[in-house]
Amino acid sequence: MRYILFVISLLWPAFISAQTWEDQQLFNEAAPSQTLRILSSTDTAFFSPIIEDFLEETPGWSVEYLVTGTADISRVLQQDPEGYDVVISSAMDLQVKLVNDGFALKLADISHRDWAQWRQSLFAFTSEPATIVVNREAFEGKPIPGTRQELIQALRAEPDLFRGKLGTYDVRSSGVGYLFATQDARASETFWRLMEVMGGLEIRLYCCSGDMIDDVASGDLLVAYNVLGSYAAARQAQDNRFEIILPSDFPTTMMRTGFVSKETKHPAAAEGFVRHMIEAQDLATGAKSSPLPPLGLHPDGRNPTVIALEPALMTYLDKLKRRTFIQEWSNAVIQ
Repeated sequence: MRYILFVISLLWPAFISAQTWEDQQLFNEAAPSQTLRILSSTDTAFFSPIIEDFLEETPGWSVEYLVTGTADISRVLQQDPEGYDVVISSAMDLQVKLVNDGFALKLADISHRDWAQWRQSLFAFTSEPATIVVNREAFEGKPIPGTRQELIQALRAEPDLFRGKLGTYDVRSSGVGYLFATQDARASETFWRLMEVMGGLEIRLYCCSGDMIDDVASGDLLVAYNVLGSYAAARQAQDNRFEIILPSDFPTTMMRTGFVSKETKHPAAAEGFVRHMIEAQDLATGAKSSPLPPLGLHPDGRNPTVIALEPALMTYLDKLKRRTFIQEWSNAVIQ
């Protein structure tokens, strides 16, 4: 038994290093050996302006930016909490749980709006709606649905047109997809009716918004549900083959959040990066070319339309509740 434990102890670093990244880039490679490691679910192209601005203001540092899926971030951090300095994700519920489980450093010196931070440890820096993306050509001469109910009606009216041409997140493997789905289900029963209709039309399941947007633009999909609005808007600036719908019946708007790992080896620099990240996205006055949207602010200083940063977010992370939800979702979608 001791021999087995010894072998595992030797192989464990190899297991950690075997992580396959969606992207991995080193910024300011010529800098001295001081490097911040950022674990993130945000595509590098969206986040690189924030990193580059930070490095302009912080000479002598480099940043290693590592991208993985929202559902993988918790596992990666738990396996190697000392290996990362800042953690960024669009899956708010999983971020809240990591903070609740003691993986985040409290940053008492950062001043932020009450609704955009939790326990002075988790900080929001964007607000981004879940959208419906439709192929323009497929809806030419037809009314574009503005609500989930109108989308249901459009799908039922022409089932042969939409069969096999619908997409959404696979909530079993996508953290942000699971967040959007559980929030939609809490808001209205219309979500379940929509999932049943889309499931009956052989819906296709995706890991990522970018893949769904690509397929809608090409016509391989005609409708994609719960696509990240920031990714769709950035793509639409160069490609007008699709339309972005913000459903008017009820909004589902998440906040992208970040925290400093409690085991960071560079607490001061990591805190400085989080502060810079917040300032860069505050009312879009910071990073010069970041395609990420600002945090947003209502005239009275509130932002009540976003998913709230609160312990209730962890409700659907309970193992029994998650199993039940995924079973109900699977019954509706995988027919």
